[in-house]
Amino acid sequence: MEQNAKKRTDGFMYKLIAIDLDDTLLTDNKEITPATREALAEAAARGVTVTIATGRMYASAVKIARGLGLNVPIITYQGALIKNMGDGRVLYSRTLPPGAARRIYEYCRERSLHLQAYADDTLYVQEDNARVRAYAELSDVPYTVEPDFDALLSRPQTKLLIIDEPDKLDAAAAELGADIGGETYITKSKPHFLEFTHPEATKGHALRFLASHTGCAMEQTIAIGDSWNDRDMVQEAGLGVAMGNAVEALKRVADYVTLSNNEDGVKHVIERFIFQKI
Repeated sequence: MEQNAKKRTDGFMYKLIAIDLDDTLLTDNKEITPATREALAEAAARGVTVTIATGRMYASAVKIARGLGLNVPIITYQGALIKNMGDGRVLYSRTLPPGAARRIYEYCRERSLHLQAYADDTLYVQEDNARVRAYAELSDVPYTVEPDFDALLSRPQTKLLIIDEPDKLDAAAAELGADIGGETYITKSKPHFLEFTHPEATKGHALRFLASHTGCAMEQTIAIGDSWNDRDMVQEAGLGVAMGNAVEALKRVADYVTLSNNEDGVKHVIERFIFQKI
């Protein structure tokens, strides 16, 4: 686990910790263990801002955040939306350029790929099928069937997401990246999920904004994740952490590799770098 760990002097104070949800804070059973809950609560009691940074929509992420007793701004949609839990105030928002959104839609229509759209914190799909039902169950959110995506795309889109086989998504990422890469941020949150947001709608941009908003330096931040979409956040943070179950690409750029999501890896980070018990 030591791998690339940054060395800090005794007593170094981290003030902000941003944690991904799926396969990071959540176990494979989509739970947060009591031990990790206790560590998060103690960190918050010590004055550390504990938040989540997820690709999930706000309506999904806020349920988990409230279950943890958090009352802070949370990073959602890969960083496209930062919103206060307390008063619902939007602190940071970026939407896809309309032209790029339409080209993604046309690409998917030509190849019969499943495309989901997110506008005004609502999940829209063109038809009710197994893929959206599985996604909705995973994220614990409802969805709205909107057959007329042409009309839908006239509204600002927070995120677009394609669900398909990994090889098809790799091809789509390469082809769309060559076309609209300068206009969008393209990443995978899971092998079957390819996501598109505004170029400034990344977890790294969001972490930097939130650090400034809460009055701490980036050196005082910790970011923990497991997948490709966590890379810029992990690289931007004062201490970037990859889970033990993270993709190898993330482990290679992380400052520290912790235990897996099923082994209280987040708790281990808090105990080592915030409580300095280990």
